[in-house]
Amino acid sequence: MNGVIATVSEIAKTKIGYDIAFPNIGIFITNLRNTIHIGNFTIAYYGIIIAIGMLIAFTIVTRLSKKLGINDDIFYDIFIIVIVFGIIGARAYYVIFRWDYYQIRPYEILDIRAGGLAVFGGILLAGTAIVIYSLWKKINFLKVLDLTMIGVTIGQAIGRYGNFFNMEAFGEYTNNLLAMRLRMEYLDSSNITFLQSLNTITEDGIEYIQAHPTFFYESTLNLILFFILIYIILKKHIFDGQILATYLIGYGVIRFFVESLRTDSLMIGAFKVSQIVAILCIIAGAIIYILHFKKVKPFVKVEKIDKSMKKAKGE
Repeated sequence: MNGVIATVSEIAKTKIGYDIAFPNIGIFITNLRNTIHIGNFTIAYYGIIIAIGMLIAFTIVTRLSKKLGINDDIFYDIFIIVIVFGIIGARAYYVIFRWDYYQIRPYEILDIRAGGLAVFGGILLAGTAIVIYSLWKKINFLKVLDLTMIGVTIGQAIGRYGNFFNMEAFGEYTNNLLAMRLRMEYLDSSNITFLQSLNTITEDGIEYIQAHPTFFYESTLNLILFFILIYIILKKHIFDGQILATYLIGYGVIRFFVESLRTDSLMIGAFKVSQIVAILCIIAGAIIYILHFKKVKPFVKVEKIDKSMKKAKGE
């Protein structure tokens, strides 16, 4: 069988083990690969998917900026900032909270081909870099971050499928409608829980676990958040920083929920790091709303810095 996705009847007929399945909706995937080979080069699908997400995000942000009369040239610089500082921040955040592993394997610190990027780290460092860039250019960083976070949201929705190809970032055992079945020999055993080990499935001598497809949950919820942000900026935009605030609250809630299911969370003692950061994001988003409605002077002053962001006539 040369195809990747097989039906139940094909699996039964050929007795070929599958790699990932969604058994309760009848999807079985065989010969799943996480890399593509071009000559002597090996490219990870994880990287390809992230690159696609970034390009789509950039296209959407620049088109929105034109529609809103904002100089889209600014976002060419922002795009580079997000790529460079986003990747550095995402990797640094992951390595810091997995230092017990990397301190004895320093040669793996720069190897991101197999994953190991933490979204919150990328957002924090790239966001900080955008604010610094905006202050340097004397432009409204709230307006810049508003449009940037729309791109980040769709990029996250797409990028989560990199976890699917890497068979990582899955959740605790479940047998719900969307339950995902994974071939155990391909997994990091440290991410398999006691409950999953009690509920292993053996077919044709191959062991599988079942888990919440948290990559799918987060991707779908991010896509919903993306459309909410688009609706706000086009129809219900009240103040600069509103999209940023809504993103922080929305993604904070999404990530707190998804993280409660995941088995590979970065930890501080008994607490999941991402849940702590998610709560801080929700608080930060709420503060931005309060600053606007309370008419706090520094916040209002930043909102009024927009002259240099206007698209010049004839451009």
